[in-house]
Amino acid sequence: MADAAALKRMAGEAAAARVEEGMRLGIGTGSTAEAFVHALAERVRGGLKVMGVTTSERTEALCRELKVPTTSLEALPHLDLTVDGADEVDSQLRLIKGGGGALLREKIVAAASDRLLVIVDESKKVEVLGAFPLPIEINGFGMVATYLAIREVAAGIGLEGDIILRRNGESPFITDSGHLILDASFGRIPEPEALSRALHSVPGVVEHGLFLGLASEVILASDTGIKTLQRPAAG
Repeated sequence: MADAAALKRMAGEAAAARVEEGMRLGIGTGSTAEAFVHALAERVRGGLKVMGVTTSERTEALCRELKVPTTSLEALPHLDLTVDGADEVDSQLRLIKGGGGALLREKIVAAASDRLLVIVDESKKVEVLGAFPLPIEINGFGMVATYLAIREVAAGIGLEGDIILRRNGESPFITDSGHLILDASFGRIPEPEALSRALHSVPGVVEHGLFLGLASEVILASDTGIKTLQRPAAG
């Protein structure tokens, strides 16, 4: 039985094999995305020419260390492909992301890309989203008012559970964009689209970790090898 690190490495290598010469790449954040960066760096050392846009300072530092060329999204605002991990994925390729705290930048980069290729191990595949706490990035101003409003709109669509301010030791966790994160443990989110609309109605919410309609394909690594999941056709 492969361990988690081996499965992440397998997924990362499968995604790196999809990268083509000259691609403009979005490069995600998290342990599985880091496995992709290591595999990509090996191809770059072999002569592959690409340019990346990273979704976090952590990934930027890793790319710099491994000599994967990067630039800013301002310099390269349209990307061919983004490769990123996920905390949960369902059969419709709806995702929960943001466990690493980079959800805002991840969503901006994904939306600027022609395709989002998600790489996960089999433990991330779920029937219903929500067992993983949903990250909600909020403005620091009016934090308590925003928290109460989130509870209210969630309750309005039948969702309850602990909503906790993410911390880094004794201090609040601060995202790369200077915001706070609330982690909402709803348990099950049977209608992610309804929750997305509800959260976006709260002025203090900057973004949330529901990635809906963005993933084109999922590479799923398991003990039996690599499987790919395609987004179901609309209609």
